Amino acid sequence: MAQKPIREYHVKELFNKHWNDYFSDFTYPFKSVLVQRDTDFVKYSKKNKWLQEEPLVAKPDMLFGKRGINGLVLYKDQKPGDITLEKANQWVQEKAKGITKLQSGESGKLTHFIIEPFVPHTANEEYYIAATSVGLEDVLYLSTVGGVEIEEDWESKVSEIHIPIDASNKQIQNAIRQGVPTNLSKEQQAYFETFAFHFYRFFRDLHFAYLEINPIVIQKNKIYLLDAVARMDDTAGYMMKDQWGDLLFPTSFGMDKKCDEIKAIEEVDHNSGASLKLTMLHPKGRVWTLVAGGGASVVYADTIANMCSVEALANYGEYSGGPTTEETRFYASTLFDLMTRFPHPKGKILIIGGAIANFTDVAKTFDGIIQAMQTHYKKLKEHKVKIYVRRGGPNYQIGLDNIYKAAEDLGLYIEVYGPETHITDIVKMALA
Repeated sequence: MAQKPIREYHVKELFNKHWNDYFSDFTYPFKSVLVQRDTDFVKYSKKNKWLQEEPLVAKPDMLFGKRGINGLVLYKDQKPGDITLEKANQWVQEKAKGITKLQSGESGKLTHFIIEPFVPHTANEEYYIAATSVGLEDVLYLSTVGGVEIEEDWESKVSEIHIPIDASNKQIQNAIRQGVPTNLSKEQQAYFETFAFHFYRFFRDLHFAYLEINPIVIQKNKIYLLDAVARMDDTAGYMMKDQWGDLLFPTSFGMDKKCDEIKAIEEVDHNSGASLKLTMLHPKGRVWTLVAGGGASVVYADTIANMCSVEALANYGEYSGGPTTEETRFYASTLFDLMTRFPHPKGKILIIGGAIANFTDVAKTFDGIIQAMQTHYKKLKEHKVKIYVRRGGPNYQIGLDNIYKAAEDLGLYIEVYGPETHITDIVKMALA
């Protein structure tokens, strides 16, 4: 399962979109805007009157946590007087200037901010709730303590409820009932228990890989989501278009912006039942990988980094889950295009690898790679690319024979091996 983080704003937007389907027992006054440095605040305030009428909270929405510890939350109790829209605007402009360095050592530009109303509440109205997928079960985390204090003495504060992925609604309700903390009044416990059940269904049905609300404020049947973190199972994107809408997977704080080619692969991945992933590490690197399978991609990347250097490894990625010939052709063609933009004095190495496929038709995916080679062979020769192939699985011998013959016909250097060759030996041969 590939996990991709989304912005806090989009987490809350998903809750709002599906609220009546899952949380009809509760009300959620969704008031939230996502802004950037060049945002027209006046225009936003016309669409959202509450921005001019209520005290506000502002913070970066950049896929990193501990914003309070890093002094990156603007809220009412920080200074005398309410945080008005004008103050929030001024704060956003100030924080968006220059480079911000976090206590963790990460640094980068702040580009996106979330602005919401300040929610008056007491500490005993703060709760913690989260869910994650672990193997063949999900784990639901519940606590009557919310906020940053949750990390201290975690085991004594948080209940872990293990739920098999095939559990019925009745079994889920029973598990939650037994796991809800008992240091609550009967009324509070009933509200928390009910919300936790619907929260888990929402997490499961919308294919979250991880979902956390900390803190969540529960005031009887009124819910406030003060802080949210989520990662999606992006392999489900092709079948969740209606539920997710135009969901974006932004680049993490401190990382370079994605190039158009990477975005194009993500679009194909989003609309496919297969998995197509590509990350550029060092665009001028010498060693490139075209690997089938997430596990194999890790093995190849680690072996390459261990044998030469991290800087030599140009990319990281994988194609898996039975992609079509056309999807593989597009993936390989994009990789070849990126690969042949910068020359290397020693020439370049392309490792086409993978473990032994269970169901992916190797011959069909190799047909896609062959088509991409036929399009880019002149540039591949110009950049002195040497190709090393190692693959196993359904129709692997046909695939190996076809790619070997195609490369020879195109005048490309190629060595081809089957599953009898160890998965890391191909790297040693290529780098020798």
